[in-house]
Amino acid sequence: MLKQGDRISNYILERRLGAGSFAEVWRAHHHVLGDIVAIKVPVDPQYVRNLQREGVVVHGLKHPNIVRVLDLDPYADPPYLVMECIEGPSLRDAINEYKAAFPIPAAEAIMRGVLAALEASHAGGLIHRDVKPANILLAHPIESLATIDASAVRVTDFGLGRVGRATTESIMQSGSLANDDEKRIAGTLAYMAPEAKEGGDVDASSDLYSCGIVLFEMLTGERPHGSEVPSELRQQVPARLDDVFRRCYARRDHRFASAAKMLEALTSTQPPPPPVAAPSVGVMHDATGLKCPSCGSSVLRTDNYCIRCGRQLVASIPKCRHCGEFVQHGDRFCIRCGKNLTVLS
Repeated sequence: MLKQGDRISNYILERRLGAGSFAEVWRAHHHVLGDIVAIKVPVDPQYVRNLQREGVVVHGLKHPNIVRVLDLDPYADPPYLVMECIEGPSLRDAINEYKAAFPIPAAEAIMRGVLAALEASHAGGLIHRDVKPANILLAHPIESLATIDASAVRVTDFGLGRVGRATTESIMQSGSLANDDEKRIAGTLAYMAPEAKEGGDVDASSDLYSCGIVLFEMLTGERPHGSEVPSELRQQVPARLDDVFRRCYARRDHRFASAAKMLEALTSTQPPPPPVAAPSVGVMHDATGLKCPSCGSSVLRTDNYCIRCGRQLVASIPKCRHCGEFVQHGDRFCIRCGKNLTVLS
């Protein structure tokens, strides 16, 4: 059990910054030079290999939006990973303390920083797998959130970036148990792509699915449910951000092809083109695209309902037989519970 004042190699622990299912992170200083750092120490012996892998891989990712790795010793007692210390809140802390939907420019700026970090990590062959507010750090005070820039964003905790199916299944099993870790694990599951929940193979689009949930939460103060888009909860959200969200919070083949593509759509003044899908029934076609037959609003081929007037646009709305969530025709996994949708009710 680590405590304030303990020494790990050349560093003296000052205070615990956070704890996860596998490791603790402490603010510390070099006992001679006085440099301030963050030290990650595994609390689970099985995590040591992941700690070593994270240190080696992230050390090679030189990017201003990724927390830098400074030192690593997986053979020490205890093993440790030394990183730069970001003197600011996590996005989770900011969401909790701000107690309101973020200013739209701030949400966009933070997401630009996250996507820039993911673009670099994906180019290096590393999928994060655990993108969530707790793993996004802000070198910026919450009080002046409206002025935040993408340069103040740091993505951290790539510890799950290379783990295999067995570890993912272990997380799922732990998350299904009523134990002291349930809330902590469930927080991770809430941002996880369906294929990751199933213990299947993940790719860059799995991280982008998580980004969509984070973006929705910053814009609305809530995580998404069903097929709603941010503007349904907050009218000021522009249509292009609704479209960006749709392209993340979707089946894998409808998501953005890369973090670079999502970043391009996020910074564009024009909405991205809708994904290709089978046409809905009950919609009108004209020279400008698909229209709701009731109110004439533009709709997407994947919409079950018109987001303006609520008109149902398809003959029948499928539901997940496991949790009852509304899903889209052709979906393989439920976007809420992650279960396989081979049979729909």
